[in-house]
Amino acid sequence: MGVTSEFTCDPNNFQVTPEMEESYKKMGYFIVRGFLSKEELSKLKTAVENENFIKHGYGLLGGEVYHYHTKLMCKAPRKGGEHFWHQDYGYWYKNGCLFPDLMSAFIPIDRCVKESGCLQILEKSHLCGRIDHTMSAGQTGADLKRVEELKKTCPHKFVEMEGGDVIFFHCNLLHTSSANVSESKRWALIPAFNKASNNPVYQHHHPQYTPLHKVPDSSIMSCDNMDDLSGKDFNVPAEDKTVSVRGH
Repeated sequence: MGVTSEFTCDPNNFQVTPEMEESYKKMGYFIVRGFLSKEELSKLKTAVENENFIKHGYGLLGGEVYHYHTKLMCKAPRKGGEHFWHQDYGYWYKNGCLFPDLMSAFIPIDRCVKESGCLQILEKSHLCGRIDHTMSAGQTGADLKRVEELKKTCPHKFVEMEGGDVIFFHCNLLHTSSANVSESKRWALIPAFNKASNNPVYQHHHPQYTPLHKVPDSSIMSCDNMDDLSGKDFNVPAEDKTVSVRGH
């Protein structure tokens, strides 16, 4: 039997299962449909679409983990940008993370389909290790010759998702996304996590290790702060030494 990569969950009681772990290790990702309830998604949309949040915008690991950073990727209707094939570790390696012990969670705020520039992945490509990344046309992308060879053995998949779904993926999984040619915006929230033992060896524009304090699954619904960003730090593009444009 093949490895299952799509799952559902109770939004009020999400638990990582052995089957999810198997998919992450063998395929490089797993998808959870309905990860957020409609009510949770509504509150999340209210928070990230608030002008105080937007003004800061610009173009399963094992052991203890911590929150590395979170991105809000905003693709506008009919023009949202295209991104080159890349591995997140292609960037994070340059930040001083010695091992590929990082993971991202891609959570669509809006419907994510081919027309709106959904995430595309090369399944199992995380097993090939880190690929050389170079700058071209303002973006840092993976060696395209190597990517084309990997396409011959790693299935190319379009990850279409509804708002509130999630895909957890390995930092070496090759991924890309095309321009948004639809009439709707395509926003996605992307928290990234690192192992505490993989704390970057030098200071950079993302946080060093900070203990992660888990909160109950009910915390989104109980939160009434939609616009106060006191105590939050935002990335300054000019301080990012690894890329000039980057995304999913």
